[in-house]
Amino acid sequence: MKMPRDISSDHLIKVLLKLEYSITRQKGSHLRLSKRYIDGEHHITLPNHNPIKIGTLNNILNELSLKTKLSKEDLIKLILE
Repeated sequence: MKMPRDISSDHLIKVLLKLEYSITRQKGSHLRLSKRYIDGEHHITLPNHNPIKIGTLNNILNELSLKTKLSKEDLIKLILE
């Protein structure tokens, strides 16, 4: 599936909130979202940009895919909903 090109940080944050992440802090133009798992806590940092650069979005989705056990394609479908 093709990577979406015009995703804002606000939209991506809404998707992560649906995946039970919560905003834990903001410093400058970056937000940190966290989620507690059985084996510890997972943190992900997002730039508060519109749109998020394609390489940055790709890295974020790769990291989320590893931790949430959802495929990258499933994450893209959640973003495009």
